[in-house]
Amino acid sequence: MRILEVNDLNKTFLLHILKNKRIEALKQIYFSLEQGEIIGLTGKSGSGKSSLMKCIYRTYLASSGEILYTSDMGKIDMVRADEHQIIELRKTEITYCSQFLSVIPRVTAVDVVGEQLSRIEKDWNKARRKAMDLLDRLALPKELWDAFPVTFSGGEQQRINVARAIVSAPKLLLIDEPTASLDLHTKDVVIDLILELKKNGTSVLCISHDDYTLERLVDRRIHLIEGRITEMEVAFH
Repeated sequence: MRILEVNDLNKTFLLHILKNKRIEALKQIYFSLEQGEIIGLTGKSGSGKSSLMKCIYRTYLASSGEILYTSDMGKIDMVRADEHQIIELRKTEITYCSQFLSVIPRVTAVDVVGEQLSRIEKDWNKARRKAMDLLDRLALPKELWDAFPVTFSGGEQQRINVARAIVSAPKLLLIDEPTASLDLHTKDVVIDLILELKKNGTSVLCISHDDYTLERLVDRRIHLIEGRITEMEVAFH
């Protein structure tokens, strides 16, 4: 089943402080994503990878084109959907994991990870147990589970970020540099966790500059240069 179809997607930014200078971040983007497929987005910084992901999540509103997402409520165009639909999809089906952790300062690690799942399943104890299981698999020391992630190292924060993104097993996972700042062992754990989601039907769009992660994880690569898709490559595991 096709979970996502992007057709003639364009995104232009107007820089008001530079006399309305136009920046064409995305130009005529076409691609689709199947259920249970993992696509790696590659390209240099500034090539449009993050802009594409943010348009799909609707952090950015595309300038034109369509992003057809097959939700449990039916097919929805993420470009034209109203805010209530977008909020509902973010609560229940689509998760976006940026490269950097952003949390409320005085919330513990286990609460950060379990919060989303507890809202979906209405069972905080179950969400907390699953959060602790993930933190254990990611080798975050137990003494940190009830500490505040804002005080953690970059690698520790990355593990919290990934755990929070995958704990609810979203239908569509948008994840930016999931293995950055991680040692090889923890990198493998993160890759294995995402592959487990894939086996259960989660579709994933992943930005990464790490060849090891891409080779182990993705089914296809989409390469962008200056806002355009220049090639699509099938991965050979």
